[in-house]
Amino acid sequence: MVKYIEVGGERVSLERPVVMGILNVTPDSFYDGGRYTSELKIIERIHEIVEQGAGIIDVGAYSTRPGAEFVDEREELSRLSFAVELVRKYYPHLPVSIDTFRANVAREIRHCLGDVIVNDISGGTMDEKMFETVAEMNVPYILMHIQGTPRDMQVNPHYEDVVGEVRQFLAERIARLNALGFNKIIIDQGFGFGKTLEHNYRLMERIGDFLTLDYPLLVGISRKTMIWKLLGCTPKDALNGTMVLNTIALLKGAHILRVHDVREAVEAVKIVEELKRNS
Repeated sequence: MVKYIEVGGERVSLERPVVMGILNVTPDSFYDGGRYTSELKIIERIHEIVEQGAGIIDVGAYSTRPGAEFVDEREELSRLSFAVELVRKYYPHLPVSIDTFRANVAREIRHCLGDVIVNDISGGTMDEKMFETVAEMNVPYILMHIQGTPRDMQVNPHYEDVVGEVRQFLAERIARLNALGFNKIIIDQGFGFGKTLEHNYRLMERIGDFLTLDYPLLVGISRKTMIWKLLGCTPKDALNGTMVLNTIALLKGAHILRVHDVREAVEAVKIVEELKRNS
């Protein structure tokens, strides 16, 4: 198992779980869309994420919620560049992840602003050039499972064996990346991306099956449908449920939590690590 992530010469240890704080510079993300579109608001959010203890900032410029509006490549690149440049200005050594499925966007951001983690919700299925691009750039790559695309992924998603099929998808994509000589991989089961509520909870229960792939595991369930639909609330009221699942994920071995609520996730990491230390 890889024990650290290295981004632009900065090493992030995974011996202790890491919190990745979400910065969405989109007008239509499912929870915080439109909240961070001005320079001032973006800067405030960057400071908040860092001061609350995140080890990585994940910047998203294209909402991937079901039915989200199309964003062309130029607009996505403009939004990402603006936000990443602000992170670099205030925290030049903080690892940055960019949430994009477009190889050209990843390449341009890296060319202009240096090494980043590429967080691809499509696992290389929405841009055939993505694998060769990340292999050439040699930057960490988050390989996520999705069934379909954001536009149609929640239209009757079906699996015979959701755990086996998601694991097989990840294993096959890992093999393709390895064949390119690339090994800087983080895996993500893709909670909420082409899964029913029942599929999501089965994947959560079987996190151990994915740890055997021998790559760091990222869990991203922050305020998602699997929480608020089950509890009969809204994303705004889903913090408690989010923290329950984040804690379960940590207890089952997750290495990275991708979250909106950084302080609460950092506290969960501290508590779980203390529990493990005393076990």
